Amino acid sequence: MKGKHIELFLVDGVAGGLTTAEIAGWTGHILAGPRAELTRILNERDEVKERNGVYILLGNDFGVTEQTRAYIGRTENFVTRFREHDAKKDFWDRLVIITAKDAAFNEGHWGELEKQLADQARKAERCYLENGNTPQGRKLSEAQRSDMEAFFVQLQVILPVLGINILRGRKTAVAAQEEAKPATESPIFSLKQKKRQIDAKLQVVDGEFFLLEGSRIAPRWIGKAVAETTEKSYASMKSKRDALVNDGSVRIDAATGLAITTRDIPCSSTSQAGALATGRSTNGRLAWKWEGGTYADWEERGLNT
Repeated sequence: MKGKHIELFLVDGVAGGLTTAEIAGWTGHILAGPRAELTRILNERDEVKERNGVYILLGNDFGVTEQTRAYIGRTENFVTRFREHDAKKDFWDRLVIITAKDAAFNEGHWGELEKQLADQARKAERCYLENGNTPQGRKLSEAQRSDMEAFFVQLQVILPVLGINILRGRKTAVAAQEEAKPATESPIFSLKQKKRQIDAKLQVVDGEFFLLEGSRIAPRWIGKAVAETTEKSYASMKSKRDALVNDGSVRIDAATGLAITTRDIPCSSTSQAGALATGRSTNGRLAWKWEGGTYADWEERGLNT
C-alpha cells in the first residue's frame, strides 16, 4: 500500500476560497474555487492564461441526484470558454480547472481525459451531468493512453480531498494499481425485517457507507419525533427520502407498494443508511449484521485481542 503526499495551498489563507492541489511527483495541477472569483481567476492565474486542459463546473440543486449538477469540458483557451459559460450557464457556483505542468499534454490527451471523467461520473451516479453530448475520446498511442490512465488514477485520489465526489462510487472505487492503494471494502451487511418485507444491503468502501442497489426498503418515512431536538433531523431524513424517490434512486413498485433502490446510495453513517432502509430512526451499528455479528462487532474487530 502506497501513501500519497498531497499538497493543498489556500491562496488567500481561507477555506472555501481559491485552492491549488498537487500530488508529489505528479505532472497534474488543480485550481478550484468559487464562481465569485472567476474574474480574478481569468485575469491573474497563469495556469488559466497559459495552459490547456479540462474543467468541471459544479452547482447545488436539491431536485437532482445527490443535489449536485456538474458539467465536464475541455478547452484550449480557458479565458474564452469560461466567459462563454459565465454568460450561458447559470447552474454552477464552483469550478475545478485541471492542467498539466510544462504543457505536458496536447488536445488529444485532454479529449481522452474529458471522456474518462464523463464516463466515470455517469457510472458513479453521484450527480446530474449537464453534458448534452457524450465526449468522444481521441486516438492515442499506447504510451499516451497509459499516461492518461495514470493521470486519471491520481485525479480520483485528489478530487475527493477537495470535497468533489462525483467520480466516487462503490462500483468505481479506485482499483489496485501501482499508482494507488487498493480500495478498502467491508463485508456486505444486511438489515432485514420480515414482517415489513425489508431486505437491505450495506457496504463500506474507503470510509463511505453505501446502501446497495436492489435493496428493498420501507416505502415511506414513518418515524415521528418525540422531542423538539429530533424534529429537524427527522424532517431532514424525510426530505432526503423524498428526493431519492423524485430523482429515481428509489423506485416504488405500484403493484406491491415496496420501495427498491436503483443505485448505490452513499450515506453519512450506518444509522442514516438504516433510517433510509426502515423509514425511522435506527441504531445502524446494531441493526446492520453480517455472518460475524453486528456492524459494531466488525468495526471493533481486533480491538480486544
